Amino acid sequence: MHDPLTPEPEPLSRGLKQRHLTMLGLGGVIGAGLFVGSGAGIAVAGPGIVVSYLIAGALAMLVMRMLGEMSAAMPASGAFSVHAERALGRWAGFSVGWLYWFLLVVVLAVEATGAARIANGWVPGVPQWGWVLIFMIVFTLANLAAVKNFGEFEFWFAALKVGAIVLFLVLGVLAIVGWLPDTDPVGLANLTGQGGFLPNGWSGVISGVLAVVFAFGGLEVVTIAAAESDDPARNVARAVRSAVWRILLFYVGSMLVIVALLPWTSMKPGESPYVAVLDAIGVPGAGQIMNVVVFVALLSALNANLYGSSRMVFSLAERGEAPKGLLRITGGGVPRRAVLASVAFGFVSVLLNLKWPDSVFLYMLNAVGAVLLFVWALIAVSQLRLRRRIEREAPETLTLRMWGFPWLTWVALAAMSAVLVLMLIDDGARPQVLWSAGATGAVLLVAWVRELRTPSTKRN
Repeated sequence: MHDPLTPEPEPLSRGLKQRHLTMLGLGGVIGAGLFVGSGAGIAVAGPGIVVSYLIAGALAMLVMRMLGEMSAAMPASGAFSVHAERALGRWAGFSVGWLYWFLLVVVLAVEATGAARIANGWVPGVPQWGWVLIFMIVFTLANLAAVKNFGEFEFWFAALKVGAIVLFLVLGVLAIVGWLPDTDPVGLANLTGQGGFLPNGWSGVISGVLAVVFAFGGLEVVTIAAAESDDPARNVARAVRSAVWRILLFYVGSMLVIVALLPWTSMKPGESPYVAVLDAIGVPGAGQIMNVVVFVALLSALNANLYGSSRMVFSLAERGEAPKGLLRITGGGVPRRAVLASVAFGFVSVLLNLKWPDSVFLYMLNAVGAVLLFVWALIAVSQLRLRRRIEREAPETLTLRMWGFPWLTWVALAAMSAVLVLMLIDDGARPQVLWSAGATGAVLLVAWVRELRTPSTKRN
């Protein structure tokens, strides 16, 4: 029998380079959730949003470190789905794989619709659905071509986003110290005024965590992509190391600049605080500049989600958890049918978002609202189980280790449980937890039925 801790050779192409993975790790989570959604967090937490991002970012860093440890030891295109199967059994790999696939193809619809809305504002002659069709065709073709094309798309998308944040941080710091034309040093007035640093107390900080924690989703794709690089174990370790600290810097640094320069009471949910800052320091055309950055961020996320979903469903098919027909690979090493299956369901999601955004699609979106926490929790549980086995059976593969094992893994699990409980208490977030619990329960039920129908000889 094959040793479950020894990775099978990947049949997919090895076209991704280290720079692709590093930039994918950096750019994967820098999206509309940061550029626009952070306004909602500031509105509830005030300057305390900096603490909210530190807490949420620390949790995301712990999850990435665990995932990096397992992916460096056992690289696979299914990443955490494969790890869950090795650690807990087929039911776990099946459940987390399909839930993550569902999450990606539903969120893909939000990104495609958001990008189409911006493009329609620039070129009203093309209807919103027409832009959606263009985006879906372009990125389907990009994902059907050699994987290095996906890597190049993501490299330049991510480079633009990272460059925009670095420029924003530089301009913000210069404005704070009064070194820009027509600006005076702002001091600590906005951090300590309007009710102080924590105007809504620690409950505001916790509400801020609930508002921003899901903005860190997307980091996981780098460990999926690592399997298609020339040296998966080394590349994923380097990408994870470089990504987690820089992302925390970008997120927390951005929030610190925003709440230092502007009174938090001026922030409005749904409006970009980045635009407000750029307007305040006199950058001409700030709104359009950020529109371009958000547009690129949405297309980048759409591209990454289509890639991640196709590789996840391909990995499920490899392990007999999805139709075997999805295993067809092109001469260039691309899982063509897995890409088409993912984009087809993604397109259905987009149509539902355009036609019934407040009913059918809202239920689907709620059904994946808290799924990311379930995925993260299974990553943590898998790491707890696999770390001991790897230390016994293949210690030389532990090139990247989780900090403070096992205590920090348990801390991360406790934090995820706390977030779920707080979401249940919160009237606005409760539907997401309940719908997501329903979706998770349905997938677990299917996994359980499959286990019952599988002969015991095949389970082992």
